[in-house]
Formats: sequence, C-alpha cells, structure tokens
Amino acid sequence: MQRRRLAARRALRAGSIPAPHALCEPTTTARSTLHRITVTSNRMNATALPLRKPLDAGAIGLMLLLTMLWGLQQVAIKFALDGVSPVTQAALRSLFAGLLLIAWARWRGIPLWDAGDARNGTLAAGLACGALFGAEFVFIYGGLVHTTASRMVVFVYLAPVLTALGLAWLVPGEKLAPLQWTGVLVAFGGLLLAFLDGLSAPDHSTLRGDTYGVIAAVLWAATTVLVRRSRLSQAPAEKTLFYQLAVSALLLPLAAWALDEPGVVRIDAAVLASLFFQSVVVAFASYLAWFWLLTRYLAGRLAVFSFLAPLFGVTFGVLLLDEPLTARFVAAALLVGTGIALVNVRRA
Repeated sequence: MQRRRLAARRALRAGSIPAPHALCEPTTTARSTLHRITVTSNRMNATALPLRKPLDAGAIGLMLLLTMLWGLQQVAIKFALDGVSPVTQAALRSLFAGLLLIAWARWRGIPLWDAGDARNGTLAAGLACGALFGAEFVFIYGGLVHTTASRMVVFVYLAPVLTALGLAWLVPGEKLAPLQWTGVLVAFGGLLLAFLDGLSAPDHSTLRGDTYGVIAAVLWAATTVLVRRSRLSQAPAEKTLFYQLAVSALLLPLAAWALDEPGVVRIDAAVLASLFFQSVVVAFASYLAWFWLLTRYLAGRLAVFSFLAPLFGVTFGVLLLDEPLTARFVAAALLVGTGIALVNVRRA
C-alpha cells in the first residue's frame, strides 16, 4: 500500500502545483498530468487508488474556495506592509510554510530528500527551481509597494498563458490548438489594456509595480517549464514544493538585506493574521488541498477554474482595500481571465 501511495504522489507532475501566489500553477500541465496519472493507475492492481473522476459538487466547491484564497493573497500582503517590509514578509512565508511541510511530510512518511537527488539531477533542478521561485516573490512582494493588489494579481496571473507558450516551444506534445492560441491573444490583449490603463494615470504611479508583476509572471512560467523539463517532473509534488520553500527561505532574507529593508517594525493582530494566512492557509494548506484534488479528480477540469483567481483578486482589492477601479481595467481583467480559461479548456 505504501508503494501505491508513493506511485500516486509521483503521478502528480510537479509543474502543476499552484503558487501562490502561486505558487507553480495548476493551469499549465493539466494534460500531461492527467496522462501520467492514467498511466500510473493502469499499472496498479484493482486494490490501488481509483481512477480520477469528473468533478462533483464537493470538488467544485473546494476549487472555488482555493481560487478565492489565491486571489486574496495579494490583499493580505498589503495588510501587513505597515508592520513587515515586503520581501521580509515573503521570507517569513517561505520559512513558516516550509517548517509545516517538513512536519507534515514526516508524519505522513513522505521523503523530501534522498541521497540519489544529487546524482540524478533532482538536486540541481530543485535549487534552480527554488531560486526562480524566490526571485518571483521578490517582484510580487516588492511590486505591491508600487501598485494595487487588484492590479498585481491580474499581471501575475499571466503566468498560465506564458507557461503554455513555453511548454509549446520546449516540450514535445504540448503544442497549442487554435482555441488555445486564441486564449493567448485574448490574454495579451488584456495585458496591453491594463498597461494602457496604468499609463492613463497622471503620474503613472502604478507602472513600476505593474512591470514587476509581469516579471513575476515570467519567472513563475519559467519555474513551471523548468520543473517539466527536469528530474523534478518525476518527483513527488511535495518534494518540489519543499525545494521551492527551502531555497527561497534562505535567499529571500539575503534579498531583504540587499534592499536595505527595515524588516519587522511592528507586530499587531492584523500583521499576525496576514502572516498566518499567507504561510499556513495559502502556502501550506491550500497547496495540500490542491494535491488531494489531483489524486481524485481529472486535472484538466480542475485547471479551468484558475481563471477565477485574478477576478477574485480584483474584487477583494476593491472591497477590502478600497482600491480604485476603472472600466478599462475591469475589461482587462476579464480578458486575462478569459484567456486563461481558453488556454486550458482543451485540456478539460
């Protein structure tokens, strides 16, 4: 039974982990994930885990909750900025979530490291993946000082579309169909419209943060493509997440020091609640919930829901932070969300 569980975990292609803010995201490797799960399942006997099934009401409800949490993360970061500087927040998030992951893996008997990692290339890929992950969050957290949470979430969630382009270019069998190319064009149309909205402001105050969001999306996409093209694609999803959290927990404090951040300047209930939400709820619990869904349901149909995350993010930014919202930016967010859905609809 232990062997079967391990085989099922390895069937989760690490590139389909959401981030979260991300994280890696679920939208870009749905077809290959489903294929790998199916092949693994066919090799198991009748007592193995059941084949993945279409979504039911419980799975739909959980996916709605997860996309709400992923959309809310940028708002939570904003809440804590007065007490903890941005990149320091990212470092604390990785540290706390990494410690929780280690404890959970030990309890479940999941190996996060073995001696063969250094020989077979998993270690090198994991270190590179963690470095890209850490750099992504430098731009996300740093960018939120210069733009709104609702704008940041839209720019960051270009990553699924960019990843689809990268996979189509570099990974055999990931070519895009006409409908998916339409999704790419629609999403980039939303990106252009969002930048035009920022440029229309008298002082162009959000332009720097918006640009950071696009850079973060490129880094997120690069992380996913790296995972797919490396030994990490054969590793349990928990191991890939461990490399991301562990390496970024080491690098992000150095980045905060290099940026001369003040670090933790005030601790109050709002700051503690924000850090708890970012590290425990999003970076730990929501990722484990996503892994659980992948073991039971068709990955492609789960991935389609990711278009809701930026829409939830915009909504929460307006409702909770009273951020300004223009008709042009609403149209841009809808275009990006539609593009994400179209890129993934064929995989469903």
